Amino acid sequence: MSIVVAISKNDRIVIASDSLTSFSDDLCVPAANSATSKIRTLGDALLGASGWAVYDRILDDYLATAETPRLDDESAIFAFFLDLWKALHDRYPFVNDQAGSRETPFGDLDSTFLIAAPRGIYKVSNDMDVCRFRQYYAIGSGAPYAFGALHTLYETELPPDEIARRAVATANAFDPYCGGQIVVREVGR
Repeated sequence: MSIVVAISKNDRIVIASDSLTSFSDDLCVPAANSATSKIRTLGDALLGASGWAVYDRILDDYLATAETPRLDDESAIFAFFLDLWKALHDRYPFVNDQAGSRETPFGDLDSTFLIAAPRGIYKVSNDMDVCRFRQYYAIGSGAPYAFGALHTLYETELPPDEIARRAVATANAFDPYCGGQIVVREVGR
């Protein structure tokens, strides 16, 4: 239950998110009491996540002993998530595949990720598919609202950081599971 957006415009790439802490469909913690950082630095890329908050702890633990990943194209991103998938099953016994709950030949990360890197914007789906976007993308429960703002504002004169801020603000206004402070980060800064 989040909103994470990334925008590439005018040779700048930014990523933004909300900071609301939500534990279930019926419990959101006020921003003054808890704020969640949904964007992390991985090498020269920024990774945003939507889904289970335990991924923050898993990524902290996994990256403490792994080499800094290169997240600059679809192949490198897929390789990183493939290694993470192996570690999820080898090192974290509380993780299951989730695929048994629906008809699919693939496991399920049960979360999605958005990467803002010097060479572009990439979404990692729950089935680990990696897709590149030229202009913008959004993940999380607030994504439908953010997409409306992104589509409307992208061709304006607004800079990408302001478009990202407004897209997250739109999701915060309309999705009950998005809120808190708006965090905006730029690749390379």
